[in-house]
Order: sequence, then C-alpha cells, then structure tokens
Amino acid sequence: MIVFYAVILWLTGAVCAYHDYVNNTLEPAARQLLDFKLEHPKPVGILSTMAGKPVDIRETTTLNNDGLTSNEFFLDDVMHSVAERIPERVVHAKGTGAFGYFEVTHDVSKYTKADVFNGIGKRTPVAVRLSTGLGSKGGNDLAKEIKGFTIKFYTNEGNLDLLGLNVPVYLYTDPSMFTPFVHAFKRNPRTNLFDLTAQWDILTLKPILLHGIFWLYSDYGSPNGYRKMDGFPIHTYELSNKNGDRYYAKFNFRTEQGLENLTTAEAVAISGQDLDYGTRDLYNNIALKNYPSWRIEMDVMTSHDITNVDYNPFDVTRLWKNSTYHTIQIGRLVLDRNPDNFFEAVELSAYNPGNLVPGINSPPDTIFKSRRLAYRDTQNYRLGVNHKRINVNAPKYRKTYNRDGVPPVNENMKDVPNYYPNSFNGPVPFIDESRPNERIIVFDSNAVDLESSSNFYKYILVDEGQKQRFIDNLVLSLVPVVPEVREKALKLLKLVDLELGIRVRAGVTAARARIRDESLMTIHH
Repeated sequence: MIVFYAVILWLTGAVCAYHDYVNNTLEPAARQLLDFKLEHPKPVGILSTMAGKPVDIRETTTLNNDGLTSNEFFLDDVMHSVAERIPERVVHAKGTGAFGYFEVTHDVSKYTKADVFNGIGKRTPVAVRLSTGLGSKGGNDLAKEIKGFTIKFYTNEGNLDLLGLNVPVYLYTDPSMFTPFVHAFKRNPRTNLFDLTAQWDILTLKPILLHGIFWLYSDYGSPNGYRKMDGFPIHTYELSNKNGDRYYAKFNFRTEQGLENLTTAEAVAISGQDLDYGTRDLYNNIALKNYPSWRIEMDVMTSHDITNVDYNPFDVTRLWKNSTYHTIQIGRLVLDRNPDNFFEAVELSAYNPGNLVPGINSPPDTIFKSRRLAYRDTQNYRLGVNHKRINVNAPKYRKTYNRDGVPPVNENMKDVPNYYPNSFNGPVPFIDESRPNERIIVFDSNAVDLESSSNFYKYILVDEGQKQRFIDNLVLSLVPVVPEVREKALKLLKLVDLELGIRVRAGVTAARARIRDESLMTIHH
C-alpha cells in the first residue's frame, strides 16, 4: 500500500511537473496542438471525404483492399495534396498576419470625410500582413531586406488598403524599374544564388535606387521582429473633407512597442537558431495577450503648401522636408487575434493600393498608377479573378455587375440584372457632391538627385555607431563584387558624400587585404 501511494504521489507530481513545463516552458506557438486537444477533449467529428461521405477506418489504408481507384478517401487525399499549392507572391512572398482593429482617437474631420477616420472611439476591424521583401516563402525573417507593412480596413464604405514598408521611402519613381530591380536583387538565373555584383551593377546604373538601399543597409534594414518596426504607406494621398477642401497626407504607423533594430551580427546570430523569428514573435505575443499596437499619424500639407514647396512632395523616393508640413494623430492600430488558419487568412489575402474610400483619393504619382494595375493583375494570376470574394478580402458591402468566373462566386448577385445601365432596379451609382473637381498633375523626372542619399548619411544616421555599422554593411556587400562594378560603386558613394566614399573604400581595401593574407596563410600551411 505504501508503494501504491508512493506511485500515486509520483504520478501526481509528474503530471503537475508536466503542466508546469507546458505552461512555463513551451511558447504558445509550440503549444498549439496541445491547446487544441485541451479545447476539444473528444474528436471533432467523423472523418469524411470531400463530398461529405463518412470514411470507414479500412479506407484509411490502401493495403490489401479493393484497390487505389476505388478508394475515394485516397483519391481525395492524393489528388488534392499535389494541387494544394498556389503561386507565391513575386515580392513579399514570405509573411505573417493577424487581425485586430483600428480606433479613432482624434478628430480629423477637418482633413477627410472618410468614415473610417471620423468619430472618436469608432473601431474598424482590420487585417494586417507583415512580410519580407525579396526572399521566397521559406526565407529568413531577419534577412537584410525592406519589410512590408500592409493593412486592410473593413470600413462601412468599402475596403481601404494601405500598403507600406518599414522605411519611409520607395526605391524608384519609374515603374519600368520594377522588373530589372527585382531580377537583379533576386537569384541569379544560372547559379540560383543572390548576386551582389548584379545588385551593385543596377545600383550604379540607376542611382535613384540608392536612397532606399541606404535604409536597407542601415540598422533599419533589420528590425527586431515585426512588432518593433514602423510602417509607411509610401504615397502622398489626396484627402477631401465634406466641404470639398483638399489636403495632402502621408500616413505613418509608429510602433508603440518602441522602435528597435538589430545589428547585422545580432540578426545573423538569431537567424542561425530561428528563420521564423518575426513570425514566431508576433504569434506568441498575440497569444499571450500582449497585443502589439501602432499609433497612426499623418503628415499634412494644404493645397497651397503642396504647390509652393521647393521639392516634389509626390516623389516616393524622398522624405518631406522639415517645417513644410505638420503632423496630425488619427488613432491606434491594435492586433489582438491570430488567424485560425494561416493559408485562408494570410496566403489568400490580397491587398491593392487602389482600394480606397471616399475622402481618401488616389495619389497622382506614376508609381501609384502602376501599382494599382500590377497588384490587380498579380492577384488575378495568383488567386483568380474572384479574389475579392474570398472571405479575408471581402468588403462589408458589395453590389456589382461582375459575374461568374473561377470560384468563389458566393451568391453571384443571384437574379439581379447583370448589366449597367438597366431599367429594372439593379444597383445604381451615387453622387459624391463634395468630391474635388480639380486634380494635381505630377510630371516626374528621370534626373538623378543624390541629395536624399547624402542627407540620409548626414542626418538620419545620427551617431557614429549607426554610421559605422552602415559602412560595415556596405563593405561586406562590396567585397565579393567584381572589380569593375565595385570601382563604379565606390566612385558613386564618393559623389554621395566624400567622407562616406573614403571610409567605404578604406573598409573594402582592408577587408580584401585580410582575405588575401588568410589565403596566403592557408597556402603556406
């Protein structure tokens, strides 16, 4: 009996210890399957085929039965598995996402009539996708890449999509630069490796890219996970209020967790242990109810301001100059729910900069015009022409004349007339009486302006530590580059800033000397 009680006590202690281990050691992401089992003490139902037929246990194996082609469960299983992958995104292929809400905290009715931004205390549901820029789906969350920060607001006036980056500038102003830039920065078609020579070749031939790349090579290129980075929709949007007055705004999403970046050494060390660092960090914090949040602001100019500044405020590759705008707080973005199914909520999500609402009008720059077309086309290719009917992309309200096509079609507008105009009470357009009648026309220039790149080095990198890490990253990227391209790059950096050019050249010379000395030592040994 004593032995029996001893065993009971040991088992009780073991169970308690196990639960302590689970509660205190396993992170929420690692506990997911166990948590599901605890929430569902019994199986969730009888297994069925995709057509709903219950599956007999003998049909779960193909051995010693009537044959493969007569086993509907097997056919479902295999033929679905080989077709379940969809094309990955051309850029921002690897990402994570969450749901939450946007809450208005300040009155901005002076600037915009958009319902989503009016009414202090109003909450609007949102979906957010955070991503790396150029890597594939199996890539590294902490790769030295510009990160994506994209929000879909499910407003009463339709979906509002704001597509941004974790840095406040874009890379180029000419849409025709997209393909050469992406091809140069993705894998070499022969070696299937990232090619720094190709990257620096395109940078020297198209110096407009430098400013955005400078942000990438600084500490800003390695945020400490997605929660601790800012987000910047890159365009200057035209706003209009109920009186038809026009304003121009850049939106900013400022992390309330504190902006925090990693050095290259820190990012490399973490990546050696966890390629999914940002994804895991976001999931675990939401699961632990440590909900990440961002303060949403907008930098604003009046119609008079926008036409009287001494720079192009619609140039997506440059920052607005201080004292030419004022900053207005709008509200807070909070992420408080992980998706129940990642594929359905994140992989099938489709964001388009052309998804705007009354009071937030199209930016006039050429990049925006190109993006609203390109995003629609790539989503038609990746998800099908009805991608806006997928649950995560569906607006609260929809009355259209679009019909049929590859599923989902949902109710397909039932028996409503399928042409416009019609005389039989199909949906009709409304008249937006306060919509501005005038639009600004922007004439973009191909002139190379290195001022923004120079200002980044002089004024954005505020201390010597930041500058040295930036230079070290440039040196690291230039060492393997072929001499002809490397020399062009060093001359270009000197044109940007004399001190920068001298320091990077000295760093490259020293690094190559070390490599040469180490090679000689290896030969002698």
